[in-house]
Amino acid sequence: MKSYSKWMADSIIAKNINLTDHWGYEYGLTLDGIAEVYKNTKDKKYLDFIIKTMDHFICDDGTIDGYHLDEYNLDHLNNGKVLITLYKETGNEKYKKALDILREQLNTHPRTEENVFWHKKMYPHQIWLDGLYMGATFYAKYIKEFGPKSDFDDVTTQFIMCEKNLKDEKTGLLYHAFDEAKKQIWADKKTGLSPHFWGRSMGWYVMALADTLEVLPDDHKDRPKLIDIFNNCIQALLKVQDKESHVWYQVLDEPTRKGNYLEASGSSMIVYALLKGTRKGYLPEILKETAKQAYIGLIDEFILETKTGLINLNKICSVAGLGGKDQRDGSFTYYISEPIVSNEPKGLGPFLLASAEYELQFKSE
Repeated sequence: MKSYSKWMADSIIAKNINLTDHWGYEYGLTLDGIAEVYKNTKDKKYLDFIIKTMDHFICDDGTIDGYHLDEYNLDHLNNGKVLITLYKETGNEKYKKALDILREQLNTHPRTEENVFWHKKMYPHQIWLDGLYMGATFYAKYIKEFGPKSDFDDVTTQFIMCEKNLKDEKTGLLYHAFDEAKKQIWADKKTGLSPHFWGRSMGWYVMALADTLEVLPDDHKDRPKLIDIFNNCIQALLKVQDKESHVWYQVLDEPTRKGNYLEASGSSMIVYALLKGTRKGYLPEILKETAKQAYIGLIDEFILETKTGLINLNKICSVAGLGGKDQRDGSFTYYISEPIVSNEPKGLGPFLLASAEYELQFKSE
């Protein structure tokens, strides 16, 4: 099979897709995907592209244009992952200074009563699955490089408490969000949970688990627990996988409901987690063929070649959240109403990551 990771990275660069509009987590996500292409190909043009893009934000003294600590927004930490890559590749101290600024946020970031980071200061008392990928995984990768190792206990707490509060015992799936105060318009007044299982939110969570396990010490006391959570999530996701296309729906557990659709970003995230989990041994080896078929499903369902020889990723949910000024109520109608777009970074990044993982595992095919 042709290298779709390289093909997609080249397409992003050729189309000049905007990755510098603001200090956005989705841009770092896409650059993390391109970084994997660089690692696999050793072609410096990809590293140069990442440097050029991130240097739009990182000043010589390490300050970050567009970042404000006092917003206490977990989303704003995600780009730190690609800064770790740049610091290791270039040794440029401005990237380490920027990393330290981001890490500083976690020292005073507000938390729930069970010590889990609020998703954002403007979303008080709330845990969103998205935040585990944005905050906890950055936290873990920072600790791996710069310590102290004792902070890993705080990272594993994030995952364990998240699962405890958001898991549906019947399906094994995790709801998109939990409001500890039970006051949000989307929150069940008894449980505090949002009403639906959103594909991309579970994608964020299983990607976060796969990436965190990669850096978590083998002898950490909570490692078996995180592996168990990861396996349970994947088994729950496989039960709602579309059997014909091998990918996943926007609202995971309502495939036949009018308006629901197969969605590219969440599917790519789940496929990435499957591929990485089987390659690294966190998931059973028997799932390797399942992961392979799911990746082929991504290509068949969402990728189209253009007349100019580039590729597009289609059927991406543009954005989805809960509450806030738009009063997003978490209903099925809400998730289905958000725009469906092509080549949006929240889909491009996970597709790049999934493709790079597939090529590592099945490069001879």
